[in-house]
Amino acid sequence: MSTNTDLANIFHTMATILEIKGESGFKVNANTKVARALEDLVEDVSSMEDVTKIPGVGKSSATKIKNYLDTGKMVEFEELRDSIPAGLLDVMRVQGIGPKKVRQFWQEADVTDIESLRAAVDDGRLANLPRMGKKTIENIAQALAFVESSGDRTRLGDAMPIAQEIITFLERVEGVTTITFAGSLRRGKETIGDIDILASTENQEALAQAFCNMDSVSMVQAKGETKCSVRLNSGMQVDLRVVDEGQFGAALLYFTGSKEHNITLREKAITQDKKLNEYGLEPVNISETEEAIYQDLGLPWIPTEIREDRGEFDCKRTPNLITLQNIKSDLHCHTTASDGHMSIEELAMQAIARGYHTIAVTDHSQSQAQANGLKPDRMRMHIDAIRKANASMSEITILAGSEVDILPDGTLDYDDELLALLDIVVASPHAALTQSPDQATQRLLAAIEHPLVHIIGHPTGRIINKRKGLEPDIPTLVAAAAKNNTALEINANSYRLDLRDTHVRAAVNGGSLLAVNTDSHRPDDFNQLRYGIFLVGRGLVIPGKCIKFFIPDALLNSSRPDF
Repeated sequence: MSTNTDLANIFHTMATILEIKGESGFKVNANTKVARALEDLVEDVSSMEDVTKIPGVGKSSATKIKNYLDTGKMVEFEELRDSIPAGLLDVMRVQGIGPKKVRQFWQEADVTDIESLRAAVDDGRLANLPRMGKKTIENIAQALAFVESSGDRTRLGDAMPIAQEIITFLERVEGVTTITFAGSLRRGKETIGDIDILASTENQEALAQAFCNMDSVSMVQAKGETKCSVRLNSGMQVDLRVVDEGQFGAALLYFTGSKEHNITLREKAITQDKKLNEYGLEPVNISETEEAIYQDLGLPWIPTEIREDRGEFDCKRTPNLITLQNIKSDLHCHTTASDGHMSIEELAMQAIARGYHTIAVTDHSQSQAQANGLKPDRMRMHIDAIRKANASMSEITILAGSEVDILPDGTLDYDDELLALLDIVVASPHAALTQSPDQATQRLLAAIEHPLVHIIGHPTGRIINKRKGLEPDIPTLVAAAAKNNTALEINANSYRLDLRDTHVRAAVNGGSLLAVNTDSHRPDDFNQLRYGIFLVGRGLVIPGKCIKFFIPDALLNSSRPDF
């Protein structure tokens, strides 16, 4: 919901301003908790009678929220925002500058925005501050230049291949014993700030040398025995941390995060008279594996995707998360009939190579003219071609389908007579993606309730870092989808990842079917499935729940299995 997002941003900003001003950690954390609670909330907060029922929202925060809902403003926020220079928050976009540094620069070097930070670097004001050496200022200048030229977070689908390429290169360096990526990338977050790589080696100098001299490195920001930082030609920052092999598990746990998950883990350790940090779990000195640390704390091993302190500690055993191997079909794919780059047969061969038993051909409907969408006559001929290909291939079932546009008023792009000829209908929104939440909800409800629709494709239509898409009432859609046996799609394409993780959680709790599809247009697109699997994991945080996948057996009038 836009209201939830707006309020979450306000509380996050208040927490940051309070920290810049040097207020107590209690006030900072209280606002951060409210912001996170609002981010996780799938209901529209404006529809709730008592917001204090939201975990982390107390009476004071509830009053602020009500003030905003009633007036469109939050007096306390506006007063707090006006208490610091307007451009000061932008300074925190610079890598390596946190709230304490911002306060120091503001109070001691008259830095009030990005422009004045640049001036303070250039005229030497920063060099006169305590603990501001030449190298530190150089790093700030380099990071500042990067913010001035770009600054956006990187999509998971861009960051993951980069990290894997670096690891493949570094694991060949003589002496390297263990190496992997950590941080938000390991947790499968939809966007990544920077790449964290953790390694153990018998030759630290050789590893640091190889890392800093990679062809993809545009500048070396730091080079030491235990930590190196580089900026890649792509603009991404990559940090390499070297730890002892015996401490690798503890370090991996710590640097994977999330921060909130780690805090809760440390609190659990304290209650057991133990101390947990990146070096190990004391006094028992357990540090070699994550599993051993969790076990000694009396916890099951917690998969990386759900380490967000959003219910994972309620698990009595390790959740049986879905893997790539569980997926045996793809029900949203495109061919050269519309905007794809594979023929029907080539698409089927890609599916066979991946061990699938079913593939659905779902080319675009007529309204998608820019995607060569099929007019009704062409669609009928296309259905015949799909059936012919299916009859000729015994290794796989090829379903005749279409990705049919959900028009702005909720009607579909083909009439019912044509839809009835299809094995599978994926109904998706592509246009009018700035509709109000109410309009979006009614639009998608109409498609969910249509008796010939099987799947709602990428329900919000968002494009990560480019377009926020629709903001419908997810609980209402989930309830309708469960009632009508209509699946909601988890679109695995890393530009979309739609449904997002909080929506997946709501769907699991609401009992609706989910379909994990790649929306493949090219052969390589099938590899995007791994990002969908991350998303499934991040969404499955409630113990005892399982996701039901809408798979071809259901279309063939068989029972719907869990996977």
